[in-house]
Amino acid sequence: MHLRLGISPPSRYKDSEKSSNKSNNSKKFVENIAELTKKHYICTRNNEENSRIRQSESNDNRTRRHPVDLLAGHLFIYTMSNQKPRTIHEQIRLLRSRGMTFSNEEEAKQCLAHISYFRLKYYWTDMRDEETEHDFKEGALFDDVIARYDFDRRLRLILFDAIEIIEVALRAKIINHLSQAKGSGLWYLDASLFERNDYYEDFVLDLKYEFDRSTEPFAKEYIAEQPNWDCESMEGDNPDAWMILEVATFGTLSKMYKNLKSQLPERATIANDFGLYSAKELSSWLEAISVLRNIIAHHSRLWNRNLAKQVTNPKGHRDKWLLNLLTDNQKKKPFGVISAMIYLCNAVYPENHIKDKLLTLIDNSPNIPYYKYGFVGDWRKEPIWR
Repeated sequence: MHLRLGISPPSRYKDSEKSSNKSNNSKKFVENIAELTKKHYICTRNNEENSRIRQSESNDNRTRRHPVDLLAGHLFIYTMSNQKPRTIHEQIRLLRSRGMTFSNEEEAKQCLAHISYFRLKYYWTDMRDEETEHDFKEGALFDDVIARYDFDRRLRLILFDAIEIIEVALRAKIINHLSQAKGSGLWYLDASLFERNDYYEDFVLDLKYEFDRSTEPFAKEYIAEQPNWDCESMEGDNPDAWMILEVATFGTLSKMYKNLKSQLPERATIANDFGLYSAKELSSWLEAISVLRNIIAHHSRLWNRNLAKQVTNPKGHRDKWLLNLLTDNQKKKPFGVISAMIYLCNAVYPENHIKDKLLTLIDNSPNIPYYKYGFVGDWRKEPIWR
């Protein structure tokens, strides 16, 4: 519940002669907030102390007051519930009390010492009894949780190899096709090639920012030798596309391709290089892969995850794809984007072994319920997976 105290921040002064008082009023406003927060905190601590005396020692959930939150020009104070931190021994004891079975407690302690309890909990959510919420179903094994975690980790490593193939190829094709068509390495500064000028300017400034902070020797050497280099402006010295795009992130490349004008021949040519007849569909796939890449790059889980960006079923394709359209479940789960990644890798680098590595991982993990990734039905009979 929010408590509105009815304090408004200082008004914005428009007259220049009044502006000198602005800092004093702002200071008083901050001091008032600090005083109210201090009083509220002391009162809350006293109430908590009295309530703790009446609470059972087994109750480790305690209510604490959150710091002041300023919202819409008013002061709000709200509460949130925190938990008492547990040692690894206490974590195991809690899991055991809820029905989790441990084959080797010492190994479990080692796992929890380098993989946090909170990180692992999302790998056992389906093992919990829905009626009790916290208790585990019969047969829940900690070893199975670790096996799921390890499978997910190995899967992400294989997919990162696939992302490298796609990212390197996308960068090369954008550089080659546009540079040769326009006869210049500075084509990316031509606003007429892009749909939206606001996106275009943000893209160029993002490029220059990434180039400026790059540790690549060629980037540092260029900046040192160019007196008019300015990463915060469209003006000044600018490196050729093959140099500046080399340090661009996958997300930046994806946004750049999406913003190329739809009637630009090079946009369609790049899509054809990736085996698709629609640049719009390639752009959609690249966006979905970019989301997946960020998840993998931050070592986050793919297990039982719904993705924010989904791949679409292509209306036309040159190479082997799927006989059956992706279901809604397969689109939102990793299966859809993984299938798209295999397709793109096959188009630009037919000698890749991404699919073989994935199938080997699955075959060597028979106890992993990989339907959690969207691998359902007769997926293995689909042409792209054969």
